[in-house]
Amino acid sequence: MKNRVIKVDTLARVEGEGGIFIKIADGKITDTKVRIYEPPRFFEAFLRGRSYTEAPDITARICGICPVAYQMSSVHAMEDAFGAAVDGQLRNLRLLLYCGEWIESHVLHVFLLHAPDFLGYEDALLLAKDKPEVVKDALRMKKIGNDIVAVLGGREIHPINVKVGGFYRVPAKRELETLVEDLKWGKEKAIAAAQLAATFEFPALEVDYEFVSLSHPSEYPMLGNRVVTSSGMDIAVREYEFHFEERHIGHSNALHSVLKGHGAYHVGPLARFNLNFDKLAPVARQVATDLRIVPPVHNPFKSIVVRCIETVHAYELALRIIAEYEPPEEPAVSMTPFHGIGFGASEAPRGLLYHRYRLDDVGHIMDAKIVPPTAQNLPTMEADLRKFVTANIDMDREQLTWKVEQAVRNYDPCISCATHFVRIAWE
Repeated sequence: MKNRVIKVDTLARVEGEGGIFIKIADGKITDTKVRIYEPPRFFEAFLRGRSYTEAPDITARICGICPVAYQMSSVHAMEDAFGAAVDGQLRNLRLLLYCGEWIESHVLHVFLLHAPDFLGYEDALLLAKDKPEVVKDALRMKKIGNDIVAVLGGREIHPINVKVGGFYRVPAKRELETLVEDLKWGKEKAIAAAQLAATFEFPALEVDYEFVSLSHPSEYPMLGNRVVTSSGMDIAVREYEFHFEERHIGHSNALHSVLKGHGAYHVGPLARFNLNFDKLAPVARQVATDLRIVPPVHNPFKSIVVRCIETVHAYELALRIIAEYEPPEEPAVSMTPFHGIGFGASEAPRGLLYHRYRLDDVGHIMDAKIVPPTAQNLPTMEADLRKFVTANIDMDREQLTWKVEQAVRNYDPCISCATHFVRIAWE
């Protein structure tokens, strides 16, 4: 037990291709790697030379699970470059679109990717065989999120109705009202999901993370223009690169992001929840309080409960936006492109997503930088694995391998849009 290698060649129930390598010698961990071997896709390179108007549609293709996040970060950056402000009902529609994405992504992760770990199933197919109603409800909950995206975005995957300045078309109030009854049903199911998740047995792991998320004066952050940390940093999005940097790592095709002067940090539901708890929708905040899931939450395995609470928030926010909606006079704010640099960020389901673009005087993209949430979390994932394996070094080999996979799934890593079965090799 003192000398062994834990090797997960292909992570299961995550989006993309990656693996885990942990080496133990003389009872101590000597090496820990989350290997990302999926080939890079060079989106930043082929954005160069494209018009700013193309950015929302191109960046949406980066991810089939969270295309809205890429669109919102890109349009915010372009609007920042041109000095344009999108507010009122147009901004509310963006929040509603984001609600749809949070719902479909969180429900997918909670029920089909993560809950099997806690319920003792190898995958969601076996869960569906034993508990078909649970999975049927989950699929309906997810579809409600997809329906929101379809109404506002023109289709469920890679929406085509988002543009810099707003939308190509805005919905009539009656179109949104058709979603209300399903949203009410989904909110109650999300509350039940949080109650169920809170009963799970969570492995012992408490980590003093440096949490990082967006911040807004009065909203739980989906959109925002400031970045805050648990150590008290509060900066504008445009200052992001003064404080955070990406590094090339030999064992990964994904860059690792670190906070300068500190190192690894944590983005995603736990970060948002711990830094912005007071801004949750009242129903979601009450659910969290009733379940005694309140800040500070430092166990990454409890992220599944926090995702359920955020899903309650998304349903409740969607209902409020629809109830208050009046179609704006114009579907988008007009703007004139000119030479400049724009910075934008939004909160993808998995965490903060940062974009920066340099534009010429007619709005062609000269340079692009995109920092996804998973790249920001990779150093923290590896740190979690070191801590967890160190504390459970004598655990049965098969059980420990299962748990280290679960520790990575806590982050719902979005390596790309594919899932694979796991193959484990021991040396």
